[in-house]
Amino acid sequence: MKVGVWFYGLGTALTGILDIAWGAFDASHQPIKFLGISLPAQHILAYVAGVWLVAAGLAILWRRTARIGAATSAAVYLIFVAFWLSRYYAGIHSLGWRIDVLFGVTFGLAQQLMLVAPAAIVYASTASSDSLLQKRAAIAARWMLGLPPIIFGLFHLIGLRVFASIVPHWMSFGYFWAALTGIAFILAGVAICSGIKDVLAARLLALMLLLFEFLVEIPPIFTRLHNQRTWGAAVYNLAAIGACLIFAEFLASRADRGRIGPTGDAAMSRPDPLVA
Repeated sequence: MKVGVWFYGLGTALTGILDIAWGAFDASHQPIKFLGISLPAQHILAYVAGVWLVAAGLAILWRRTARIGAATSAAVYLIFVAFWLSRYYAGIHSLGWRIDVLFGVTFGLAQQLMLVAPAAIVYASTASSDSLLQKRAAIAARWMLGLPPIIFGLFHLIGLRVFASIVPHWMSFGYFWAALTGIAFILAGVAICSGIKDVLAARLLALMLLLFEFLVEIPPIFTRLHNQRTWGAAVYNLAAIGACLIFAEFLASRADRGRIGPTGDAAMSRPDPLVA
């Protein structure tokens, strides 16, 4: 799990550094203006959140502080989840019941929920190997990590034209690649939720996100150096890669005592517990 933890921890810390550098929240991932209200001293809140994220991301990288780092990471990402939940009201109130609004908010919510899953796994992994906490954390993490890719995939297919436009120009057949990645997201999410080839699915999902990092996320930074959202997308992707790897290695390490399925049932198959 060490590679996954490093991706996740660095992604979390870099997210905090961006909040501090801009003195503002990344609106595409941290919608603090969820009720359309301009909060006073918002830059101070951004600095606080930034320091929190940096501390949490760095803490999770070391074994002695991994548990507190996981707890604080989960807490801050859950706050961002709450922001997105509140945007359902704001979006519907201002734009009405529109499918694009509902999917757009759900997409943002899923992005943050996905980052809670690895924090739950790392936190539980520091408990005793026979702890019920590990079992419950694994079940929760499976759904928190499995449902978001399904949402991402549906969003890709619904907004095919938009996603085709961000396919690198040197790659032909943009619509094909956008549709293919959408289908890949859905298949990965279904595999993770169902427990069928879940380890392979999580690893392949991490590989796909890694390819996105170099092909889609990093190149725009060189042309939009002063755009927080551009940096935020690349940094978020690092944390998401870590989330997939942590989940995959957690499951792959549980053979001696049984692997935890989507409903909590155990099947003897893979090597025992983890600790980062």
